[in-house]
Amino acid sequence: MAEAVIPKVAKALVHDPRANTLAIQELPVPNRSSSSSDHLLRVHAVALTNGELSWPEPATLTHPIPGYEVSGTVVTAPASSPLQPGTEVYARTAFDREGNAREYSIAATAELSRKPSTLSWEEAATVPLSALTAWQALFVHGGFAAPAQGGGQGNAAKRLLVTAASGGVGVFAIQLARLAGVGTIVGTCGPTNVGFVQALGADEVLDYRVVTDLSKWEGDKFDLVIDCVGGETLSQAWTCAKDGGIVMGIAMPPDLRKPAQGVGKNVQAVFFIVEADGKQLEQVTGLIETGKVRTVFDSAFPLDEFEAAFAKVHSGHVRGKVVLQLA
Repeated sequence: MAEAVIPKVAKALVHDPRANTLAIQELPVPNRSSSSSDHLLRVHAVALTNGELSWPEPATLTHPIPGYEVSGTVVTAPASSPLQPGTEVYARTAFDREGNAREYSIAATAELSRKPSTLSWEEAATVPLSALTAWQALFVHGGFAAPAQGGGQGNAAKRLLVTAASGGVGVFAIQLARLAGVGTIVGTCGPTNVGFVQALGADEVLDYRVVTDLSKWEGDKFDLVIDCVGGETLSQAWTCAKDGGIVMGIAMPPDLRKPAQGVGKNVQAVFFIVEADGKQLEQVTGLIETGKVRTVFDSAFPLDEFEAAFAKVHSGHVRGKVVLQLA
C-alpha cells in the first residue's frame, strides 16, 4: 500500500485534572520509535469509561488524554509486527500513557489484536477494556475455568452474581460466564434492561428498583460476586458471597466497603487493575467473529461533542459504552 501521509499535528481531547475540564487541542502527532514495539494508529473510535477522569495515572502526564479503548488502522509498525500498516486493530492501551481520544495514537504489539471483522469501528471500540476486565475477573482472579480450558464441567456447580450487568463489563461477564458453563448466573440492572440481560445469558435478572437491597437476598449464596457499581451496592454485595467465596470490586476495592455484619466465613476481597493482553483479546475476537459473544454501544458522538458524550457516561443510565467518533 502507498505510504501514509502523517500530519505534524492533530486534534486531541485533553483533560486538565486540576480544573477537571476538557478541551480539544492541536498536539504533535506522537512519534513511534523504530526500535520499539509501538504502532502508530489512525484512530477511528474510542470508548469512554465512567470514572476514568479521576484515575491517578493519566493525571501525571503533560497532556492527559482520556479513552483507553480504541479501534483504528495501523499507520506505521515495527518490521517484526504481525500487524502491519493497513491492518484494522483494536486495543486496551496502558493507563500510564496518553489515551486515545485523539486522531493519532500509539499502541504496543502486546496490547493489540485484529479488530473483529463483524464489528463497526464504534462497536469494536467498546470491547477491549470491558472484555478484558470481564475475562480476567472470571478466569484469572475469579477461579473459574475459561471456555478454551473446557470450562463447562468445572464451572457447572458455580454461582455468579454481577451487579450493573447491562454496563460495559457486565455485558461481557454474563456472556463469557455462560460460554464457560457457569451453572447459575444472576445479574442486576435497571428495569429497561432486564430483557437485555436475560438475552445475554443470565438465569435471573434483578431489577434494582425492585430489589433495592442485596443484603436481603434469600437465595443460595454465590461463589463469585463481581460488583461494577461500588458504594452501598458493594457493601451489600459482600453479604451475597458464600463461605470461602470471592467479592470482586471493579469500581473500587471491596475492603473499603466491607460491612460489619452479614459476611460469610473466609470471604476473599479481590481488586485488580486490568492488564492489556493482546492474546486474550484475540480469543475474544474469535468469539465475536463466530457469533458466540456480542457487544453493544449505547451511543456515539463526534469528537467535538465530547461534553455531551461524557454527560451520557456520567448519567448512570448506559447500556454498554459511550463512544467518541474520530474518523
